[in-house]
Amino acid sequence: MVEKPLTPRQKEILRFISEHIDINGFPPTRNELSSHFGFRSPNAAESHLRALHNKGAIQLERGRSRGITLTSLARASLPGTQRNHLPLVGRVAAGSPVLAQENIEHEFRIDPSLFPQVPHYLLRVEGMSMRDAGILDGDLLAVHRTPEARNGQIVVARIDDEVTVKRFQQRDHEVTLLAENPAFAPIHIDLRQQPFAIEGLGVGVIRAGMTL
Repeated sequence: MVEKPLTPRQKEILRFISEHIDINGFPPTRNELSSHFGFRSPNAAESHLRALHNKGAIQLERGRSRGITLTSLARASLPGTQRNHLPLVGRVAAGSPVLAQENIEHEFRIDPSLFPQVPHYLLRVEGMSMRDAGILDGDLLAVHRTPEARNGQIVVARIDDEVTVKRFQQRDHEVTLLAENPAFAPIHIDLRQQPFAIEGLGVGVIRAGMTL
């Protein structure tokens, strides 16, 4: 449960945020919250979000319109959300969405509170480029779907039609994807010239051979 009891309204808002993340892969904006609940302005939504943050139900990130993260305590306080069906994604076909049916090998029921952020799918890792971050060939990377990332985070990124797992760095229009293995060179992307998208953040690893 969260650190302090939630009011009925706060529970409604928390559940809406949770369902929005489950359906869309990312949290709602303040405007979307205001529209759904009939608030007169985004400031009212911000006030509710601050209250949820102060009670330990969510974490807020400054400067990001969708910078809302459910805590594991929040998930535990929402009935019916303790275990999720997570699709296991193997090799991603060129040009296809990560969660396209042809990429899904299996589904597992996993407690999302095991991870610092709610995972939306598992990605089977290929290769040893992230070895020194403890992500090995054949491991299952738990991924939280989001189109945004901060410098230093481990991301699932799409470059043209290829999907890769690397550590993210960005400065202006230049993105650098860094391996955690000195045998692999950095990947440099000019956002003005090359298609690039963040598919999600790595939020945990399930070691190859573990029973799910």
